Amino acid sequence: MKKSGPRTLIIGYGNPLRSDDGFGWHASRLLAQALAGQGIGVITCHQLTPELAEALSHCRRAVFIDAAAEGKPGEIHRRAVRVQAPTSAFTHSCTPSRLLASAKQLFGHCPQAVVITVSAQSFAFGESLSPMVSAALPDAVKQVCKWLGRAGVKDASHQGGAEHGDLNTKGLSSAP
Repeated sequence: MKKSGPRTLIIGYGNPLRSDDGFGWHASRLLAQALAGQGIGVITCHQLTPELAEALSHCRRAVFIDAAAEGKPGEIHRRAVRVQAPTSAFTHSCTPSRLLASAKQLFGHCPQAVVITVSAQSFAFGESLSPMVSAALPDAVKQVCKWLGRAGVKDASHQGGAEHGDLNTKGLSSAP
């Protein structure tokens, strides 16, 4: 079966109504703008679900973007994602490594992948990022572009200037 879909897939996830937990949404929105027209797929979602395994099986590289509860607020972390077999067929805790395993097992291929996280300061109710996490947003976007070998893309990492925390996430949806 011929694979179709973007060569690279970016998945930003989290809850945009819980302050810094919306980091993945904000980053994926900026990356969709910065990488528009380059054949890179961007998906923005509340949580990772098993249905993402098929899309992952069609790409060569994947980037997962999320907020982390551990670490100093605003710290950016990047790590390779290793395939980890699911412990059960049905789970409420889908992880990047389990998604890769599902893609491999069900569709015969999984991409090279990294996860980019930013240590959160607040998971309180609210649509704005905390100042420390907002300040880290442009650097996180640059790290993704660098990993993708797209250092020369138009720079959307500075759009909105200091107002990253005020990005409106209403109406955001998955982009093919």
